[in-house]
Amino acid sequence: MRHRLFYLLPDIESARRTLDDLLLHRIEQRHVHFMSRAPLPEDLPEANFLHKTDVVHGAQNGMIAGALLGLCLGFVIIYYFDLASPALVVTASSLVGILFGGWAASMVAAAIPNTRLQSFFPEIEKGRVLMIADVPNQRVKAIEELLAQRHPELNFRGEDSHVPVFP
Repeated sequence: MRHRLFYLLPDIESARRTLDDLLLHRIEQRHVHFMSRAPLPEDLPEANFLHKTDVVHGAQNGMIAGALLGLCLGFVIIYYFDLASPALVVTASSLVGILFGGWAASMVAAAIPNTRLQSFFPEIEKGRVLMIADVPNQRVKAIEELLAQRHPELNFRGEDSHVPVFP
């Protein structure tokens, strides 16, 4: 499991120094991402599509709604049609609902900026750089102390313990 730490940095050079320190303390580069109004240099990993948009949150909500609608549809089909295997109908309609709901909601959410990052957008527009670091649970306190000690210019802006596995 990982915790996602959010820091606001004043500029690109500070972002480079912070990334170097994280790499030296064995936080892999694939777990550190930056967002900025200005284009980032190639040596700084930019936040990807899943970080910038609400696709993950939308897919989660769509799967829940799709499962419930699929379950209801399954019961309606069983009620109106005399079928040999009602459990199979309810299971199949629920699975189809999960898949369709997740897909449809994620397509809509792909056009929406990430709601978890909305509080950072005014600072990013002012020219600051947002660093998103996914840190192992057992190392959160050590990394926070390291960054506070070595980089007083950083502004710790919180953490999220609900980090999805794949982005």
